[in-house]
Amino acid sequence: MRSIWNGAISFGLVSIPIKVVNATESHAVSFRQVHTEDNGRIRYRKVCELEDREVDQAEIGKAYEAPDGEMIPITEDDLSHLPLPTARTIDIVAFVPADRIDPLQMDTAYYLAAAGASAAKPYTLLREALKRSNKVAVAKFALRGRERLGMLRVVGDVIVMHGLLWPDEVRAPEGVAPDVDVTVRDKELDLADALMDTLGEVDLDDLHDEYREALEEVIAAKAAGEAPPEAPAAETGGKVLDLMAALEKSVREARESRGAGEPGESEEEAEVRTLPRGRSTPKETGGKKSTASAAAKKAPAKKTAAARKSTSKSAEPSGKRGATKSTAKKAATGKKTTAKKTASRKRPA
Repeated sequence: MRSIWNGAISFGLVSIPIKVVNATESHAVSFRQVHTEDNGRIRYRKVCELEDREVDQAEIGKAYEAPDGEMIPITEDDLSHLPLPTARTIDIVAFVPADRIDPLQMDTAYYLAAAGASAAKPYTLLREALKRSNKVAVAKFALRGRERLGMLRVVGDVIVMHGLLWPDEVRAPEGVAPDVDVTVRDKELDLADALMDTLGEVDLDDLHDEYREALEEVIAAKAAGEAPPEAPAAETGGKVLDLMAALEKSVREARESRGAGEPGESEEEAEVRTLPRGRSTPKETGGKKSTASAAAKKAPAKKTAAARKSTSKSAEPSGKRGATKSTAKKAATGKKTTAKKTASRKRPA
């Protein structure tokens, strides 16, 4: 790996020559700007405003624009002579517990490699001291034209430095939290805990960028002259959901996906539904009502009203003729009902 910065770690009176290497890389798919009519590349050209001509990289330098518009040239030699001890040094200023560092401050990560055999001993000393103390080092360093804050920690046998934002660069979260009073019930918290426990942990190495993979499939299909894969249908939104039902269903689905579903659980239990707007409706499902109606129509015409009421509670599918035994008892008028006839036929001789 190519180093991007050479310098030293200042550890008290100990100086450790090091090389800084990028610890991360981007796998994002990049695009070019093109002319939509002929796919010609759109390029940005660097033009000098005074001479009105394009200039190459060797002719381009840095300058600071003063409030009155004057350009003050700043050379690399000027930057190398900054009156700062961190110009070419990662200056450790403190050692603190890792939880003292707010993750919001963490930025780009770098590997710090020992520069030469003479740096191996002090490098290893600092690494082992960090391991034994269970602390991280807070340091200052200068990179790409400005002084930065950093955090040094150990990963395996390597010292890693995370660039940190300065505390005043992290914005306060004012106006971000909900501005309405919400009461969370203990049962809702219990279900949320159950969902967290069911989902469990994950091996981060198993996670991957599905968006990039899908984008690569689209590019491959277009390159082969094929139609790109169709996107899945978008889920309909905008509904107000019953939070408890959504939590219960989430827990059940998580258990089923891990083969830990509870026996006897009904698939219709804890179904997500929209909250009622007006008066609450009976919990009886439409399927039960239609079954009861069908059974009532097939019953003999001479059945009493009482028989029809009891039939609605224990009606059987249309494949069976007649009502249940309790219905037959209430509707008995001396004549045998269809249910009894059916029962007599099924008795063994």
